[in-house]
Amino acid sequence: MSEQQSALFPTYARFPITLVKGEGSRLWDDQGKEYLDFASGLAVTNLGHAPHKVKEKLVEQLGELWHVSNLFHIPNQEKLGQLLVDNSCLDAAFFCNSGAEANEAAIKLARKYNAKVLGKQRYEIITFHTSFHGRTLATLTATGQDKVKEGFHPLPEGFVYAPYNDAEALKGFVTDKTCAIMLELVQGEGGVNPAEPEFVQEVVRLCKEHDLLLIIDEIQTGMGRTGKLFAYEHYGIEPDIITLAKALASGFPIGAMLGKAKLREAFGPGSHGSTFGGTPIATAAGIATVETMLEENLAGRAAEMGDYILSELNAKLAGNPLVKQIRGKGLLIGIECTLPASEFVPVIHEAGLLVTAAGPNVIRLLPNLLVTREEVNEGIGIIADVLARKAAASVK
Repeated sequence: MSEQQSALFPTYARFPITLVKGEGSRLWDDQGKEYLDFASGLAVTNLGHAPHKVKEKLVEQLGELWHVSNLFHIPNQEKLGQLLVDNSCLDAAFFCNSGAEANEAAIKLARKYNAKVLGKQRYEIITFHTSFHGRTLATLTATGQDKVKEGFHPLPEGFVYAPYNDAEALKGFVTDKTCAIMLELVQGEGGVNPAEPEFVQEVVRLCKEHDLLLIIDEIQTGMGRTGKLFAYEHYGIEPDIITLAKALASGFPIGAMLGKAKLREAFGPGSHGSTFGGTPIATAAGIATVETMLEENLAGRAAEMGDYILSELNAKLAGNPLVKQIRGKGLLIGIECTLPASEFVPVIHEAGLLVTAAGPNVIRLLPNLLVTREEVNEGIGIIADVLARKAAASVK
């Protein structure tokens, strides 16, 4: 359907593919063509498409109760919240509908904690160049990319942007207005850029020295994606707040903000809310998803399979002049190229593999955490073939 005929705003530059069915690592379009999925709905379907246990939980809940206001107790919320705090360094959960909303909650909590609990009029949050934190006015302002801000001025004040992975430069951005530092430990949308350990340790040191809150945006990196249940575990740190969404409920809309116990006082009754946050249905899907990840140690599996993919990519793409670097953590992997990713992604799709771009020149791979070695070999074979053909064509 053309954009002129569609009843939808043209907010997405869509690929010319209409997907209608999914199972495991496979998707099918409306023409019957089969694809191997290395996009996972942008790191959402971490258990693959239509995972059985999640489907069972959803069907069961649909037969009982769909929605109830947060003015009443919701047992599924309590259970999912307990699962998350029991398996993290955090103590309390707030549920919402998306990653942007989770980050909004984190921003509000950081400011409220400083004003109400610490009695300090600090409100600025340091974020980083090439970061991505969402599409609401506050979260796109927090994002360290100018392209997402065009046409939306005036933007809310209270955000400053430091160079990513530059520990020395970061010191100069802390002022008497700073209340928190907000960080992605692997910048997904920014190009699959992992944080260096020394940089992360300096972030932690500055937070302790100046009594700042450390917010880790785990929207894309959480739920096993990087080879740990949460990416902060790679660095041996304890953030004050983490934000989750994407893979938390296997594709059912949900977001969550987890925080330390000291923050409870700042988020009392009336301080924040969400009509659809943590409904019985969404949290049922979340419970089934988290239980599956824990029972099957899918984070560990992601670490093992991620190492295999990196090894195979380095072997198969060695010597290709179009490839600059291959990097990532777990099953969040980027292939940085010398040409725009848009030169490769549609061709890879045509060959039967779904991938996405990250930043201008990076092909991003996001297989589900249950991907098999055979599927990995198939996907890498397609990528290697496309890049080899492109490289050969570029020298003619």
